[in-house]
Amino acid sequence: MSGLRERQKELRKQAIAKAAIELFQRQGFQDTTVEQIAAQAGVSAPTVFKYFGSKQEMLLEMIREADRRAVEDVHTQLPEYDDPVDTLCHLESLLVGRSLEMLPAALWKELLPLVLTGNTDLPETYRQLNATLQAEIASVLGKLQQAGKLRPDLDLKLAAFMLNDYAQLQLLRLTSSDTPDLQTHRDNVRATTRFMFEGMRNPPVNS
Repeated sequence: MSGLRERQKELRKQAIAKAAIELFQRQGFQDTTVEQIAAQAGVSAPTVFKYFGSKQEMLLEMIREADRRAVEDVHTQLPEYDDPVDTLCHLESLLVGRSLEMLPAALWKELLPLVLTGNTDLPETYRQLNATLQAEIASVLGKLQQAGKLRPDLDLKLAAFMLNDYAQLQLLRLTSSDTPDLQTHRDNVRATTRFMFEGMRNPPVNS
């Protein structure tokens, strides 16, 4: 009986999240109210608050889940890659793919400027969420370091910060177009990631 009840609660939560995404996409995140989400989902506003404290929390939980799935996938598939560039491009591809599964590109186009620079409740909470993702990226880099694929003195936190910052910029560029070009996006990510690894330093001349 308790299993059925939990399943019903999960289905209700999914219905609320689905209704929220539909409204966010149709009329924008800022112009959507919790009351409208409740009406769209066929529940009361107090029921929405039972599952999500606010529409911001609703949105951030979706982003958190997308990040969690992507990082989980890349940890599982890590042994398959010999080249660390392949590993990091795969991680970025998973993060973007999961993000677009959770929220459509048109919605990211509105949300990314808000979470990065906007005067809403989102930026600080998003920064906390982003710090968690950076730690996960650092963990992936740490495994590559332990495998001897990255230099032993690499500052993992700084590298994770740079890679994550760049990934957000690329996602912003990708979703700013009405027709996102995923192939060009992937090519740009690979070229830049390769550049980060190989750098601008002139290699020493063998004597």
